[in-house]
Amino acid sequence: MTRTQIQLPDETFARAKRVCEAREISLAELARRGIEYILSVYDPDSNAHREWQPPKPRRLGWKGFSDEDLKAQAQLTSAELGQTRARRR
Repeated sequence: MTRTQIQLPDETFARAKRVCEAREISLAELARRGIEYILSVYDPDSNAHREWQPPKPRRLGWKGFSDEDLKAQAQLTSAELGQTRARRR
């Protein structure tokens, strides 16, 4: 068994001590049980060997624009955009 030290905020320590008293266990036992629980829920080895991949792009078509039209609209300056709107009216 390995000995270690941890630092806890005062409020967390006080709450932990109350749990220990209520359950009649030591603070070390409470810490061991908590760590064992976290390790059982979050398996550290499940994602260790997978390389991160960015999400796949989605089609973001909007209001009937093709991808090219959408890109062209996004690249317009505010002055060009105002002229485009004026022509539509």
